[in-house]
Amino acid sequence: MADPVIVDIPHKLGREAARARLAGGVGRLGDMFPGGGSVQERWDGDTLHFTLTAMGQTVASRLDVFDDKVHAEVDLPPMLALFANKIREKLQREAPKLLE
Repeated sequence: MADPVIVDIPHKLGREAARARLAGGVGRLGDMFPGGGSVQERWDGDTLHFTLTAMGQTVASRLDVFDDKVHAEVDLPPMLALFANKIREKLQREAPKLLE
C-alpha cells in the first residue's frame, strides 16, 4: 500500500465548531463525482473516519480535529496512488471549504 496523503488544514473555529462543520459537510463529498458516490462515516471522539466509494474506487480517510487545525490522512487505492501529488494539491485547495 502507498503512503497516505497527509494534509493539515488550519482554521480559527475552535475544535467544536470545526467538528460541527465537518459533520455537516462530509456526506456531500459523494456528490462531487460523476454518477455520485457513497460516503460511510463514523466519529470516534474528535476523529472522523470515513470511506468514499465512487467510480469503482474506495478511499479511506481519517480527519483528526484539533483546536487550530484538521489533520487529514487519506489512504489511496493503488490505482489512485499514482495521482497522490495532484490529490494532495486538490485537498489543500478544496478541503478548507468543508470548514466554511
